Amino acid sequence: MIEIQWYVILAAFILDFILGDPRHLPHPVIYMGKAIEFFEKKFRKYIKNLLISGFFFALSLIISTWLITGILIKLSMAIHPFLGILVQILLLFFCFSAASLEKAALSVFYALEENDIEKARKAVSMIVGRQTQALDQKGVTRASVETVAENFVDGFLSPLFFAVIGGVPLAVAYKMVNTLDSMVGYKNDTYLLFGRASARIDDVANFIPARISVLIITLSAFLMSFKKAVLALKTGVTQGSYHKSPNAGYPEAAFSGALEIRLGGPNMYHGKMVEKPFIGKEFKDPEKEKIKQACDLMMFGAFLSTLISCFIVFIF
Repeated sequence: MIEIQWYVILAAFILDFILGDPRHLPHPVIYMGKAIEFFEKKFRKYIKNLLISGFFFALSLIISTWLITGILIKLSMAIHPFLGILVQILLLFFCFSAASLEKAALSVFYALEENDIEKARKAVSMIVGRQTQALDQKGVTRASVETVAENFVDGFLSPLFFAVIGGVPLAVAYKMVNTLDSMVGYKNDTYLLFGRASARIDDVANFIPARISVLIITLSAFLMSFKKAVLALKTGVTQGSYHKSPNAGYPEAAFSGALEIRLGGPNMYHGKMVEKPFIGKEFKDPEKEKIKQACDLMMFGAFLSTLISCFIVFIF
């Protein structure tokens, strides 16, 4: 086990806040993606039962990522403790994506500000899985807010959670879990069986962070008003299960309450209409300004959860 220090968490958050996702630096997720593509072919070839091969494929990549990260940190610390700290900061920084998510969502907002719906549809298509060609302004806005809410967990809170309980190696291993789900966790003919283990592992990994997110978002909403904090908590607790995903509904419901907007509902995914219940159906459809408010809520939630995590690590 490699224990994490509070200043590693804080420094990684500050780097993410300042740099976001720097395009000129090689991102570990790129190499995770290449490893997934390479080993998928191998496991499919040598283990014919797709459920079994998919399970060992996912497990092997997750454990290997954890081991390699741990060895890298141990080696760097053996060279010099400062180098070990620097490596941990950089690796955890690469696990966070709050600032890049904010930038992507705001690009949708600015396109809507210019009344360029085609530009807005193209921008939102970069961060959501649904079809965006026919979305109107409210549909584009709803998709943007939903992805900010959901990815607050996937892109920040979950890796932070695993860093606190298991150090940077576990945070990086979570990143592999999340990358596996995004690449093979689909319910289509290609991945229905092979990708099932990856999807289920991702569900399990995000189970606790998704529910913690309701509390973090409630605390963040308290800065807006006491009423919004109450609505965030109430909607998050009572309507968090109104989603086909076992986890995505909780942050979405909390955002729905905090921003007093209706989210969810049916959407087109890969040419098929997927029926989903509305979350916050008692509220109105979102206006474009809600994208900016959602980004503010998400970034402050990231800041709050960082401070709480630093305090926990410092105390224990």
